[in-house]
Amino acid sequence: MALGDHIRVRRARGLYWHHGIDAGDGNVIHFSGEPFRMQNAVLCEVPMEAFLQGGVAHVVRHDEEPNTPEQVVAIARSHLGSTGYDLMLNNCEHFACYCKTGKLVSRQVARAVATAGVAMAGIALSGGLVLARAYLRSRIRRSA
Repeated sequence: MALGDHIRVRRARGLYWHHGIDAGDGNVIHFSGEPFRMQNAVLCEVPMEAFLQGGVAHVVRHDEEPNTPEQVVAIARSHLGSTGYDLMLNNCEHFACYCKTGKLVSRQVARAVATAGVAMAGIALSGGLVLARAYLRSRIRRSA
């Protein structure tokens, strides 16, 4: 890991990844807070150990990285103290990707939305089949 790296660590027994920016001096800039208690989350700089909470850091690579490592850290630090965490629109991954690429994206959110979309389509399809089956049964009973 190095200055300006986008890093992540598994949290909640692997349920999700928490993201931050390596400040290059043993600190990480990230959204504070824990799941289900994010109303007071703030962008802060903490020691690497506090960010990792016993986990292992992984570097996230991006196809495009237009900012130099120094620019990445400067962008991250310019947001220290900011709030406005939103799981779907402004989470820790959105922040780290923004610092690296200038784009607010979260692969975790995109995957969750895609998975939920498939699940909802399956529920809608199965619900539609149940209704169709009930309708056909009622029609068969009336004609008999």
